[in-house]
Amino acid sequence: MQRIRAFIAVELAKSVTGRAKSLMEKLKTPDVDVNWVQPTQMHLTLKFLGNVADGDVPEICSVVAAAAAEIDPFEIICRGLGGFPNSREARTLWIGIEQGNDELRELQSAIDTALSKKLGFAKEQRGFTPHLTIGRVKGGTPEGMAALATKLSEQAQFDADLSVVEEAIIFASFLGRSGPTYEALAHCPLAD
Repeated sequence: MQRIRAFIAVELAKSVTGRAKSLMEKLKTPDVDVNWVQPTQMHLTLKFLGNVADGDVPEICSVVAAAAAEIDPFEIICRGLGGFPNSREARTLWIGIEQGNDELRELQSAIDTALSKKLGFAKEQRGFTPHLTIGRVKGGTPEGMAALATKLSEQAQFDADLSVVEEAIIFASFLGRSGPTYEALAHCPLAD
């Protein structure tokens, strides 16, 4: 049986991804190698499912749709900038969520719990930290990394705008030479 690499996410308003694109240009630093996320590929991941049998996708979609339908639509404000594990040793560059964290955690928990109870998916062990990944640092010189840390600090209050969350989306992820591409398998609207 064919397997599909899948995850569940929330898409963001074009204003957010547009501002993120402008920010990435400002963050480009000599002597630091970063895989930047294409704005068309940006999303907030709620749950990574891994490789699932394509025959299981309809049932996964049904469970996620039922869980999402229990949560009211909400707004998030994307603001702040940093790196994991920290700005000086950043491996992942992210835009934070200033408003809507509780609602995102509620949606993530509802989906995580439903998938665990009904289909046996393992529940997330790490705490869910809502963020928008904009780049992954592959390496850099000490000077370059210090310069990047300075830029992150200067943009620490970056405002990426507001986005309305009205659905969760189940995506298939296909790995290619130019990076991953995503295909929506199902749109799961939140409560009316």
